Amino acid sequence: MAIILGLPKGSLQESTFALFKRAGFNVSCSSRSYIPSIDDPDIKCRLLRPQEMSRYVELGLLDAGICGYDWVYENGSDVQEVCELNYSKATSNPVRWVLAVPNDSKIKTVRDLNGKRISTEAVGLTKRYLKKNGVKADVEFSWGATEVKAPELVDAIVDLTETGSSLRANNLRIVDTILTSTTRMIANKKAWKSAAKRAKIEQLKMLLLGALDAQKRVLLKLNAPAKNLAKIVKALPALHAPTVNKLNDPDWFAVETVVEERLVRDLIPPLRAAGATGIIELALNKVIF
Repeated sequence: MAIILGLPKGSLQESTFALFKRAGFNVSCSSRSYIPSIDDPDIKCRLLRPQEMSRYVELGLLDAGICGYDWVYENGSDVQEVCELNYSKATSNPVRWVLAVPNDSKIKTVRDLNGKRISTEAVGLTKRYLKKNGVKADVEFSWGATEVKAPELVDAIVDLTETGSSLRANNLRIVDTILTSTTRMIANKKAWKSAAKRAKIEQLKMLLLGALDAQKRVLLKLNAPAKNLAKIVKALPALHAPTVNKLNDPDWFAVETVVEERLVRDLIPPLRAAGATGIIELALNKVIF
């Protein structure tokens, strides 16, 4: 039974297609199409804006979808969260919805927004934030280019930022972080109760998470002299334990292990000093725990 899967159009599209590629799925789409092709007969893809993804999943028009938690929260959608996928447009860090004002603004806290005008794409999120803080302000929907609207058109903005570079480029400073969001896979609750559809969604989850985990790890391979094998193996981190195989030469062993990439530069010098040779570092597509 094929599942209908919503993929995010816009800033997340390219990184999502790349993630699917590493997970083993080839996804492609022409610039004018909203129906991507995928080389899996059990998946039918639809390309949609992340802002509306959770609504269509909740309604059952999509069995599952990928979007930010922020839009699930904004829409108040009743959906099944399948997993968190730690990737975004530029980094693997969470994105933030922030309250920002011009650098020379007198607004220092949310309390200073009483009677002010705020522009944002996330009207519901912003109104809940203001209500929580007992502030009454005029919140207007922004159709885009939100950063350029302050101070001429509005007093403040609530906008999405990943690195903060766009805000700084527009002479804006952050007053407060309203919500921190990561990318999520979500499912329709009825589809989640279907054994066949849930099995496919769970398979997709496993492969996508495996691809994300692989981004941080590499396969390290080396040859170790028998006399120093114990010392070399002890120095190597591993998911469980390094793999050790005899070579044709009885005085040498082949050793391989999966390690975090950030550790490799500190591992290689002592390994080499212990007599390891033929050290190879290989990139990985997936690591399944």
